[in-house]
Amino acid sequence: MAAQRSEGLSGIDVSVIIANYNGEKFIADAVRSACDQSHRNIEIIVSDDASADSSVRIVEDLMAEDARIRLIRSNVNGGAAAARNRALEAARGQWLCILDSDDLMHPDRIRSLVEQAAESGADIVADDLLLFDTDRRSTPKTLFNGAWATAARWVTAEDYLATNNFFGRGPALGYLKPIFRTSFIAKQNSRYDERLTIAEDFNFVLHLLMAGAKFRTIPRIGYFYRRHSGSISHRLTSKVLQDILDVEQEWCARYPQASLQSLLRSRERSVRRAIAFDKLVSAIKSRQIARAAIMAMANPAAALLLRLPLGQFIKRLRRRPKSINSRRPQVCILTRQRVVGRTNGSSRYLLDIAAFLAERGFDLHLIVPSPATMGRWPFLKLSNDMAIFASIKCRGTVRIGRYVIACNPGTFLKSALALLDRLLYRNGLIVRRLSKPAPYAISQPLTRKDQQFIARQAPSIADALIADYCFLTEAYPFALRPDARRIVIMHDLFSSRSSQFAGLNATDSVTSLSLAEETKMLAAADAIVAIQQDEAAVLRHRLPNHEIIVAPIAALPVGRPQTGTAEIVLFVGSSAAPNVDGIKWFIEACWPSIQQSRPNASLYIAGSVCDTLGLMPATIKLLNVVENLEDLYAMASVVISPLRAGSGLKIKLIEALSKGKAVVATSTTLQGVAGLLAGCVQVADSAPIFASMVSELLADESNRAKLGANGIAAVSQNFAPEQAYGGIAAVLERARIEQADRPRVS
Repeated sequence: MAAQRSEGLSGIDVSVIIANYNGEKFIADAVRSACDQSHRNIEIIVSDDASADSSVRIVEDLMAEDARIRLIRSNVNGGAAAARNRALEAARGQWLCILDSDDLMHPDRIRSLVEQAAESGADIVADDLLLFDTDRRSTPKTLFNGAWATAARWVTAEDYLATNNFFGRGPALGYLKPIFRTSFIAKQNSRYDERLTIAEDFNFVLHLLMAGAKFRTIPRIGYFYRRHSGSISHRLTSKVLQDILDVEQEWCARYPQASLQSLLRSRERSVRRAIAFDKLVSAIKSRQIARAAIMAMANPAAALLLRLPLGQFIKRLRRRPKSINSRRPQVCILTRQRVVGRTNGSSRYLLDIAAFLAERGFDLHLIVPSPATMGRWPFLKLSNDMAIFASIKCRGTVRIGRYVIACNPGTFLKSALALLDRLLYRNGLIVRRLSKPAPYAISQPLTRKDQQFIARQAPSIADALIADYCFLTEAYPFALRPDARRIVIMHDLFSSRSSQFAGLNATDSVTSLSLAEETKMLAAADAIVAIQQDEAAVLRHRLPNHEIIVAPIAALPVGRPQTGTAEIVLFVGSSAAPNVDGIKWFIEACWPSIQQSRPNASLYIAGSVCDTLGLMPATIKLLNVVENLEDLYAMASVVISPLRAGSGLKIKLIEALSKGKAVVATSTTLQGVAGLLAGCVQVADSAPIFASMVSELLADESNRAKLGANGIAAVSQNFAPEQAYGGIAAVLERARIEQADRPRVS
């Protein structure tokens, strides 16, 4: 490796090295996972080892798409070590990143490893890997556990040797796929030992450690290690093990340090034990029972290893995954909403989309990866609306019929305290809530357990992945389906909300997010679902190469206007911050004036927003969550939507119009749909005008009827289900066609 290249003077940060031999089944996914890295200043070197299949042609096709891909070909099959050495000679990056041709990387993997190296000064940095089976015979699992999985650690040569005995305990660090500082490799003139067909990574790293390299591990899961019938690392035959023994035979003399001697001898014993075990298994498979018995008595330690394949067999029987018998495309929805039915606007929007897709021939599955979704609810009852899902999986819960029950006993205690707090507050016994609400789950980062849950549950049901909110696009890689079409449902442009709330001297209930941060999250998807045109326009400018779908809430309108039977003003909303701010503003700034002009008027408030309101006067009725709003809408004279922040889902607005109601709203509520609803809604942003419009409508039934009729017509014309959700179905249908000829690999 030239000195100039070793110092990265070519300007390339990282060289990704992929050794390939007959890897046609997985090579495209591996290369694309390198191309998709968020750290862009890389080169990707595919070193082909005399492949006889179509993998070279596949790589050449990918080269036409991305100029960073380079192909090195050999006419002689020399093994993975030889292929990597050829790539080492050609590499120009400051760092080397090893990627096997059948594995995958998280999109942020290289960035996080390079950042850790810069911060710590390490020469070798590795993250945790997730091991998974192509045929899903075994549950995906991470290599790290215990202390290794909780904090970054320095790895000494002694640590590395101690963890790499065959069939030993602890994380086998030899499986890791680190990045290496090129200058250190060049200084030592290090190369992979071409005599080895397995354990060449272990050998390479150990020699670097003995030369003084500083090795750092981080607990982040970034590498996805695929196991399948063709995996070289699975073929622990006596021959390849003897090669390891021959290569390592000289190590005790080469490394005389007292701290290493016992570890080296232990490593040698583990190799010999593995050789004896392989011969024992071969005798059993060939039904040479007497010979196998003699071998077992001669080497009891090898015989004891029979517990490992037996244990794996039992686990596979116990955990055999359910097969998907349906030939319909499988769509996996990832959510951290507390979805039990059409109980709030966000849930209704998601369920309406799911129901539409089910009618179009897709099987829907729901995965809730975070127990945080339960909040302080000890159990949830699923409504009939949830029957559209072929499966529902929620981490940290058990399912009994319609009930989803939290497994954490602490949740029950938190629930009891929250209920007491709510009763005291609602009855005016306290002026401020004593307990803090549970964190808003949708924006919480995924934990390691969340990531592993997705890896266990998603692969067989994820021909397409739908992330509910931008915050869950980080879950895509852990579904282990690089072929899946990825869609994200925005609900709202969250980055626009911070300034709106700041202007109101309030804070958002979700999170503060910049446009750049939100754009990055959304960019992880292939298609982005915006609920209105204004937000779609922002994204088309920021992400011109992405497919942006405008999918407003759909509704089926009633036949004629409903003007109401009493002077009832209705507000329906969840406990989301925009709703809380809006209704409190209305109560404080508008309602006194309305009461003065219309003494018989009542304000009905429905939804979980009621939990945020204290003791109210008799004219304000807190109804909490109402399962069926039909009667409420029929009774109400005027429906209000006084939002002052957040562009909103428009769900309650469109729902009210579909019921033939007269609506008074703010311009914030109408953002993105104002042109479609001209003449259907009365709009006001100042409290006096808003109150005046509500009072006048309460007194004018004919005007309420006119607005109701206009609303019904607008909903019929612009918000029919096919118009709203047809674009999402079209994306999934195109994906189904593209996947038709591709074998399912996970």
